[in-house]
Amino acid sequence: MRSGLIARKLGMTRVYTEEGAQVPVTVLKVDSVHVVAHKTAEKDGYSAIQLGSGTPKIKRLSKADRGHFAKAKVEPKRKLQEFRVAPDMTMPVGAEVTADHFVAGQFVDVTGTTKGKGFAGGMKRWNFGGLRATHGVSVSHRSIGSTGNRQDPGKVFKNKKMPGQLGVETVTTQNVQVVRTDADRGLILLKGSVPGVRGGWVSVRDAVKRKLPDGAPKPGAFKAAPEAQG
Repeated sequence: MRSGLIARKLGMTRVYTEEGAQVPVTVLKVDSVHVVAHKTAEKDGYSAIQLGSGTPKIKRLSKADRGHFAKAKVEPKRKLQEFRVAPDMTMPVGAEVTADHFVAGQFVDVTGTTKGKGFAGGMKRWNFGGLRATHGVSVSHRSIGSTGNRQDPGKVFKNKKMPGQLGVETVTTQNVQVVRTDADRGLILLKGSVPGVRGGWVSVRDAVKRKLPDGAPKPGAFKAAPEAQG
């Protein structure tokens, strides 16, 4: 099991195939994603690597955070996330993971936070049909109707579909195809849409329901830290 990748959603555009067909794609930006720490089975009980991306305001970092990044010899990061990996699929601390970690044609699972849409009614939130738009329904056409039962049990059960806050949920879209990658510019083009707003953080992993292509780099595509290169 390889590591995933942290990226930011830039928006959507289109690309054209050699046959002239247009493909709608979501553009993800991979910007200075470094390996910050390792988690091992001997010390932590599981095997994982911690990736960091983005540039934070230094004054907002605690002393513990500064020491954490200093130990890894990487610039402070705004976003940190762990990815479970097999023990033989770890990348060295300080290495920069590049966009060609994924290959064209590969399928990935993308996790992001959906758009927040505020307080929504039952029709918008749960796709209810609403009441009859005719005589006898007095200015309540979009209401959800009855929610309770009779005297027994005399209450509304928990998790009843009702009006409430819509969005701002962690959603994973599975089996999204990679159309193209550009390691020089740090771009990943995915076919179709992925959850999240423009500028929002998303995590990209190898699809759990599809076989990893033979051309995918193992343990991953990365640039070694300057000290390791020297």
